[in-house]
Amino acid sequence: MKRFLKGTLCGFLNGFFGSGGGVLAVPVLEKEGCEPNEAHASSVALIFVLSLVTAVFYGFSGNLDFAVAWKYIPYGIAGALCGSFFLKKINSVLLKRLFGAVIIAAAVRILFV
Repeated sequence: MKRFLKGTLCGFLNGFFGSGGGVLAVPVLEKEGCEPNEAHASSVALIFVLSLVTAVFYGFSGNLDFAVAWKYIPYGIAGALCGSFFLKKINSVLLKRLFGAVIIAAAVRILFV
């Protein structure tokens, strides 16, 4: 039942905010026993599937602009490749701190910008 609730919440956050499921998925996966680096990598796989489902629903509802999205996809792929390369090399303590800093920066930006 806990996995059902946590998974549903990850999907909801991803669908509602267009992202965000990974913010919950990483700590959930760590509690499941994943090492921090493994939790980050595994959350990407989870969010990939959730994002595909969300994109399909957004597409059918007319809320998806592929013309805009395609302008960013090649750069996003390049960033994903760099990120996955560095994830293998980073200390798990530093990774947690960076993740926390990014979450805090995003929250501050949302609240004040």
